[in-house]
Amino acid sequence: MKKILDELKKYKDDKFASFQAKLMPTVDKKSMIGVRTPDLKTLAKEIANILNTSAVTVKGSNANNSKKKEQGSHNVMIQKLSKKDVESFLSELPHKYFDEMQLHAFIISDLKDFDSCIKYVEEFLPYVDNWATCDQLSPKVFAKHKDELFKYINKWLKSKKAFTIRFAIGMLMQHYLDKDFKKEYLDLVANVNYKSKSKTGTKNRDDDVININTDPDKYYVEMMRAWFFATALAKQYDATLPIIKNKKLIRWTHNKTIQKAKESFRVSDAHKKELNKYLLKK
Repeated sequence: MKKILDELKKYKDDKFASFQAKLMPTVDKKSMIGVRTPDLKTLAKEIANILNTSAVTVKGSNANNSKKKEQGSHNVMIQKLSKKDVESFLSELPHKYFDEMQLHAFIISDLKDFDSCIKYVEEFLPYVDNWATCDQLSPKVFAKHKDELFKYINKWLKSKKAFTIRFAIGMLMQHYLDKDFKKEYLDLVANVNYKSKSKTGTKNRDDDVININTDPDKYYVEMMRAWFFATALAKQYDATLPIIKNKKLIRWTHNKTIQKAKESFRVSDAHKKELNKYLLKK
């Protein structure tokens, strides 16, 4: 969608693009416009309001209030976009620019109708190819539909695509480690067995060495698994400790989990001391 791309280019920042490139070695620097996250979020919210307003209008409730919110947009170009324009942008996958992918993720995250949101998530996930876009995709509406969401998470965990798996683990971490926690969620993540397509990893890649330079997809899946279990140790220590005790994770992820837990302010000193005993040596 040229209108939206032209708007993004107004926020072009070469220095910021260079900074981003250093954080994301797997993304082509030439695809980075350099739009800062606060600007992307502002644009995304205004664009999402166009779809949210349409959805409310169709359902016949609170339409007037939603229209007022849409009219409150401070961006003249965004106000001129139609629902068809937005749908066109969301269907143009994969986008050429990293910033378009980021904007896409933020738009989906602001959608208020669960059915519409999950539809766009399912269409988008196969094209997500970096940790930033994956982790920025965090639909607010998911918090109100956890029963429906879990069915999709269960499916995404079985995907062959690294960032679909990473997203699924991230959603479990965000929504299911507090009052909705069940021990079975720990087993689901422990049993994830992503088979990398990389042919350049080391001989012991799947156990001892996970390297971002030789096997980035494996690295980003395992890093999210470590993040998940470190968070689980902070929130559900007694239920999670057996995963560590029984060595349910590959060596790299096991040790990275303990490292992250020890770096967390949410894990007690006593628990950190106990976790030290379970570090695996080569």
